[in-house]
Amino acid sequence: MTEEKKIFIAVLITSFMGPFMGSSFNIAIPTMATEFGVPAQDLSWVVTAYLLGSVALLVPFGRLADILGRRKLYVIGSFIVGLMTLLAGLTQTVLSLTIFRLLQGLSLAAIFSTSMAMLVASHKPSERGKVIGYSAAATYIGLSLGPILGGLITQYLGWRLIFFLSAAANVISAFIALRVKGEWYGDRTGGMDYKGCALYTAASMMILYGLSAYASHPLMRYVFFGGVLLLLAFVYEQLHAKAPLIDVSLFKSTIFAMSNLAALLNYSATFAISFLLSLYLQLIRGFDASTAGLFMLLQPMMMALLSPLAGTLSDRHEPRLVASAGMAMTTLGIFAFSFLTADTSMVLVGAIFIFIGIGFAFFSSPNSNAIMGAVEPRFYGVASSMLSVMRISGQAASMSVVTMLLAVYTASTVASSPSAAYLSDLLQAIRNIFGILSVNCAVGIAASLARGKR
Repeated sequence: MTEEKKIFIAVLITSFMGPFMGSSFNIAIPTMATEFGVPAQDLSWVVTAYLLGSVALLVPFGRLADILGRRKLYVIGSFIVGLMTLLAGLTQTVLSLTIFRLLQGLSLAAIFSTSMAMLVASHKPSERGKVIGYSAAATYIGLSLGPILGGLITQYLGWRLIFFLSAAANVISAFIALRVKGEWYGDRTGGMDYKGCALYTAASMMILYGLSAYASHPLMRYVFFGGVLLLLAFVYEQLHAKAPLIDVSLFKSTIFAMSNLAALLNYSATFAISFLLSLYLQLIRGFDASTAGLFMLLQPMMMALLSPLAGTLSDRHEPRLVASAGMAMTTLGIFAFSFLTADTSMVLVGAIFIFIGIGFAFFSSPNSNAIMGAVEPRFYGVASSMLSVMRISGQAASMSVVTMLLAVYTASTVASSPSAAYLSDLLQAIRNIFGILSVNCAVGIAASLARGKR
């Protein structure tokens, strides 16, 4: 097997397993809430902890990969992720589950900051969009199989098996990458910018945690604004550092800057969809976990089928046009969900799900191709890290909005024994959240179009 195929397979495994576990986890939330004896929305903190950990070390790990080697850091990260995932599956309390998910996210940053860079560096530029498309397809196959297999596993074998399978897959991926002899480096001069690492990590976690906890602790707004100030200090430090974590001059490229902004806005609008629909289908419509999982298969199935095609199209045509059309479709679909009722036709809900899936497929791969194609090979690590920062930050912001609004709308009703009043409040929260997310996605269309021609 060639070096390229080994990297391709290793990356595809982790591209599959991350979203598979995430979407399986969403389906398992009501069951887990019952087992732990907590309201279902309280488990949104488990998701948020994972995202906080993922974003906190993305940029530092991107720089560390330049120095140590991207393959080496990928292997180390995969082994640690496997261990943390195993421990998360063995946990007996919500608190310990949240802690291990945080540690899982921290170690996953080593994979997120290196996988795309290795994939692009190991293939010819003319194949960049195609391999990115296949990586995206693996991601969406994971999203597709997660709800159905996760629902079946949760219902018949227990939700903990989801974690055990994910742990095993990450270890297998690590062993495959370990057999690759080649290595990929970035700029190794100047060493690590430890001051920049500290500022970035503190800023990212304070911003996302402050936003997530604002509803239950209004004083958290000071944590949020403190994080913003630290982020400004980080940018200033990067402009003057001898070996910065991020070469800020990259953002002078309109394509690079606007493509990253479009990614941030898109992921912040779409990540919460599966979480919200899981609550809607199981709590409001009364479906069991496996049935809800089958229904939620529709959106990621379209992503998996169409992502390779979208990636190939972006090799031949302007990524700006392909990605913007996809985001426009996604916007319309999310807006349609803001009109959900307790008796909305499931055929209509399914059609909207499919429509969003098509739109996201035609945004994701072309946008990633535009980002990776806007930099020189020596900056692939930085570009890969920034793409992951935008994705995880957007996902964390999406869950922050969900956590805050769910807490606000259901504050006066009890979730542990769902009443008609609680379910009514929950439905109203879901509708309003979808309305907010659709506006956010619409702004992303403007950013996508503003990137200019390749």
